[in-house]
Amino acid sequence: MTDPAESAPATPLAGRPAWLITDGKAGMDVQCHGVAKALGMDIAVKHVAPGRPWRTLAPWGPTDPKDAFGKARGPFAPPWPAVALATGRQSIPYIRAIRRAAGPDTFTVVLQNPRTGTGTADLICVPEHDSIRGANVLTTLTAPHGFSADLLAKLRQAPPAGLARLPQPRVAVILGGPNAIYRYTPAAVDRLARSLRSLAALGASFLITPSRRTPEAVTAAIRAATDGAERVVWDGTGENPYAAFLALADRLVVTADSVNMTGEACATGRPVHVFEPEGGSAKFRQFHEALRRYGATRALPETFARLENWSYAPLDSAAIIAREIERRWLRRGEQESVESVEGSIR
Repeated sequence: MTDPAESAPATPLAGRPAWLITDGKAGMDVQCHGVAKALGMDIAVKHVAPGRPWRTLAPWGPTDPKDAFGKARGPFAPPWPAVALATGRQSIPYIRAIRRAAGPDTFTVVLQNPRTGTGTADLICVPEHDSIRGANVLTTLTAPHGFSADLLAKLRQAPPAGLARLPQPRVAVILGGPNAIYRYTPAAVDRLARSLRSLAALGASFLITPSRRTPEAVTAAIRAATDGAERVVWDGTGENPYAAFLALADRLVVTADSVNMTGEACATGRPVHVFEPEGGSAKFRQFHEALRRYGATRALPETFARLENWSYAPLDSAAIIAREIERRWLRRGEQESVESVEGSIR
């Protein structure tokens, strides 16, 4: 159990219990945490790891019997939470089971398309590029995250000394890595390195953070391209300065392979350059095109002759989703009150 979000706003659900159900992947946890913190709720994380055949049967199958769903000895037992949030295929059998068992006592939410229809939860939240639609489907430009305007403002007011000393413009370089959609070919890495070298030539300093998916060869190429410039490169040890990088950057370079990281960069309201490795897909293209239309991002040029600035309203989908959960949760409570009164009259 974790404490409610620091200095969480007073909201209708503040302090009430929330279950976050994921398979433990960091990208999944981040989305659920962002929404629960925006609600100011008391968070309990429920990681699921069903074995076979239950893992294969998800999202349509039942929960794994080893989790003893609904029984006191298991992790999913009453008292049920006020809100349950789930994301990822393995979480869907559990959120469906909670909805059946808890009924109106728990408001159920799925982040991303559950692939089991709109009846899976009380609210389903998906990016605009996803095709699922319905009366209980909310679409947002980006995935939810925990980088609220308040958090970024606090980090800007009291930045770590080692970062604040870097000269402006400070450029955050947020690196992903190859996946089933994008390939980091030598030619692609050369394009990225050439662009960063031209930024260095304009006097930029750098805040560079690889991810767990970033190949060492890519990190080495970025180090070489920014050699001689003022910079901080996170080497994976110690506390991750990622949040401070977002807050202090005057502009950001992010790789297109991560929807989460691109959305987090767009929480800053600062110019975001998106680098596209080789490959891509229709869904990724739709996602990035929507952010370009919104005015948050532009394609990373192969070289910078000068720096262009632009601004936009920062994107915080966690706050949007939280307000929708509150609205629907309050409305359901009002309906139950009316039905209770009508029942007593009859």
